Amino acid sequence: MHCAVDIPWAVDLPGAVDIPGGGERGSATVEAALAVCGVVVVLAMALAGSAAVLAQLRCTDAAREAARLVARGEPERAEEAARRIGPAGARIAVTVNADEVIVAVRVQPGGGILPGLSVGAEAMAVLEPGVAGAG
Repeated sequence: MHCAVDIPWAVDLPGAVDIPGGGERGSATVEAALAVCGVVVVLAMALAGSAAVLAQLRCTDAAREAARLVARGEPERAEEAARRIGPAGARIAVTVNADEVIVAVRVQPGGGILPGLSVGAEAMAVLEPGVAGAG
């Protein structure tokens, strides 16, 4: 027995050409769009990683310079230098223990693009003789 079902949207139009694989039209466009999105995400992560490395280097430089200036007895200049050398938004902590000074500089690189990532550096110097706190 043969049963025919009349489906209105499956009507053969006069002059219509049957395209092999016609049900996959546009799939290349979707795949290309997804590939471009993937490339953009990878590029953004690479740039954020580079920003983190640069922030780490700037924290190291700022901590070293601030520790050197505090050891020489110039804590005001140390704070100013650390803010100028370090990355924007960096937190600077200076600790003096007996004849040692420790400066810590920390920041979230890239304005928080990489959540949970914080980079920083510490530097230690011995206070110069005659500087307050030196033994």
